[in-house]
Amino acid sequence: MSNIKEKLFSEFQAPTTQEWLDKIEVDLKGADFQKRLVWRTNEGFNVQPFYRREDLKDLKAVDSLPGEFPFVRGNKKDNNLWYVRQDIVVDDAAAANAKALDILNKGVDSLGFKIPGKMVSKELVVTLLEGILPQYVELNFTTCQRHTLELAEVLVSYFKEKGYPLAELKGSINFDPISKIVSKGKDVSDVLASAKPLVEALKELPGYKCINVNSVQLNNAGAYIYQELGYALAWGAEYMNMLTEAGVDATEAARRMKFNMGVSENYFMEIAKFRAARLLWAQIVKQFGVAESDCQMHVCAYTSEYNQTLFDSYVNLLRSQTETMSAALSNVDSIVVTPFDKPYETPTDFAERIARNQQLLLKEEAHFDKLVDVAGGSYSIEHLTDAIAKEGWKLFLAVEEAGGFLAEALKGSITTAVNASNDKRHAAAATRREFILGTNQFPNFTEKSEGKQPVSHVCGCDAATEGSAPVLNTERLASEFETLRLSTEKAEKQPIAFMLTIGNLAMRQARAQFSCNFLAAAGYKVMDNLGFKTVEEGVDAALEAKADIVVICSSDDEYAEYAIPAFQYLNGRAMFVVAGAPACSEDLKAAGIENFIHVKSNQLETLRAYNAKLGI
Repeated sequence: MSNIKEKLFSEFQAPTTQEWLDKIEVDLKGADFQKRLVWRTNEGFNVQPFYRREDLKDLKAVDSLPGEFPFVRGNKKDNNLWYVRQDIVVDDAAAANAKALDILNKGVDSLGFKIPGKMVSKELVVTLLEGILPQYVELNFTTCQRHTLELAEVLVSYFKEKGYPLAELKGSINFDPISKIVSKGKDVSDVLASAKPLVEALKELPGYKCINVNSVQLNNAGAYIYQELGYALAWGAEYMNMLTEAGVDATEAARRMKFNMGVSENYFMEIAKFRAARLLWAQIVKQFGVAESDCQMHVCAYTSEYNQTLFDSYVNLLRSQTETMSAALSNVDSIVVTPFDKPYETPTDFAERIARNQQLLLKEEAHFDKLVDVAGGSYSIEHLTDAIAKEGWKLFLAVEEAGGFLAEALKGSITTAVNASNDKRHAAAATRREFILGTNQFPNFTEKSEGKQPVSHVCGCDAATEGSAPVLNTERLASEFETLRLSTEKAEKQPIAFMLTIGNLAMRQARAQFSCNFLAAAGYKVMDNLGFKTVEEGVDAALEAKADIVVICSSDDEYAEYAIPAFQYLNGRAMFVVAGAPACSEDLKAAGIENFIHVKSNQLETLRAYNAKLGI
């Protein structure tokens, strides 16, 4: 066998990187390699179209093993099991208990209870956990930050009275006052004093996390991936400093930490983010004198709400499925899949069932839970892990040098930076540089809202009033397009956009397809056509169809021949639009033609202007 291998290697010479580049240059036929193939990410670095083993030669983390420091390859050595978690809002303890028991029989092994602070009591816990065996189920609790310590004491007392094996129980209590500072701009730093008593209250529950970093709220506010990573690290380091300065042992503090992070649709980058997060967190915790074996990062991943849409909402399933795959392949501890209908209603039983099954599919059908660190060794993902780690670390250091995460949060710097990213992403969506499938790209032409309206989320905490600092903007990426389309639906008449296709067959078809997608995003009825012999024939057909907008679709060269006669023949009886940006645009504008749509157009602003002209 060794002789055969030697012969094969001698007959097939491995090409060098330069040889690959030379071949690519030939195939590009003069096109710019940097512009055509290099991905310029929002994270501050470029991604090459291919990687080779030599690109990883200086990456030390590549040599680590799963379950070993610095845990870039995950916390587990022999499997990739994660908790399938579903959260329940507790308005009525008995009803929440019934729902919990039901979904435990449908594949869930982790429960999250969201309890209003005023409801926290022993009686509530007794009713809520009736019939649930906490040694077999991960239990997670969220309540008002000022009632978190009270809830911890009630839980410990309940578990002891029931005789449960305290050392075997797994779960968490979500204590994170800084999240309120970031999201609501309200200074609740006085609540931070409860951190040490909370840790002490849970001393008999070693498997319970209680100091949380909820960077998922940054993800849901449109933060870039490197921002969520860098800020999450600084956030966690703030709590570690706070606890150790208060006299909590560093190892105990590290064991009580939990990160609730978002996961967006950027598939490979999100895999890299979680791997980089474990790598960097291990290095941070080690500096507190914690043994390497206790430097693990524990993460619950939430699929993003930011990119979910009201229209064509089943596309949300595609988004959340790839997000779930990213989280599972990156070895997180638990996953919450956001139901597809959350943007416009309280999730239905059907939507929650599908969300559960999205995870069960990956476990039972794809066996994602069987293999440890599938992504490990991938040249591209290892490179992304290193690159995103460097950018996240830069941001972490910047926050530390500015005085730490709490100080920056109180100044509003964190919220302001994330809001700026949200603004940039909305601007990118408006110009279709960031695609939202089913919204600004390939919308469903015939879909109606059928009464759906965007849901505004209100915190049930009695201390959640906003403060004087900036408030986190959680406006979803598709929200402005949805507002536009909903306003169109309310109009007395649905605008009709008619494609006047003429001339070059390939160009008129391409531009008609582009224009239909462009205009349907506003809820217009679009009418494509096979082609007309004359512009007069096309205009007459448009008027017969009662068109409000006539879009001439042809080639750049032919616009000089067709556009002005069509515009003049239409004579203001409908809005006239040219599909493209032809060289003769100035001549067309001189003739009175005002409207052009093309790949560089600001789609959102253009459609708003059209609605205004149509009286909508």
